Amino acid sequence: MTFLIRPETPDDYLAIHDLTKRAFAPMPFADGDEQDVIEALRKIGNLTLSLVAESNGKVVGHAAFSPATTADQNPGWFGLGPISVEPALQRQGIGKALIAEGIARLRMLGASGCIVMGDTNYYPRSGFAPCPELAPTREPAEYFMILPLDKSAPAARFSFHPAFYGNHT
Repeated sequence: MTFLIRPETPDDYLAIHDLTKRAFAPMPFADGDEQDVIEALRKIGNLTLSLVAESNGKVVGHAAFSPATTADQNPGWFGLGPISVEPALQRQGIGKALIAEGIARLRMLGASGCIVMGDTNYYPRSGFAPCPELAPTREPAEYFMILPLDKSAPAARFSFHPAFYGNHT
């Protein structure tokens, strides 16, 4: 399958919303509001990177990157997620390509690193390493991973934006 990765445009918003809802619907760990998190981050200007994978003029994948904070105010960290791929097209490299492009763009921005909550068998393929001791207090530590880009990990716990916790304003 061939696809192009590019930044989102306003014309993609509805497709991203619908794709995210479809992709997370069958997931037992999903809150069901993942598409709302993206919209909230976009609305308040905290969607640092929003990349889509497009194939034949259709959005088939999406990855969001937003600022993350640490308890010791270590700057330059970003959270990956939500990330979605059209269910029928999963396991074809779309998600991995979106992550790689996002990480490359974060490097160009001078980011310190990236964090993610997710499958500990999947994300290490993109360079993430488990780091349960720095997991946000509201998250299951066993699924927390980091990818330092310009220095080592900070010594304090991370936090995702409040939009991840139902505060969609």
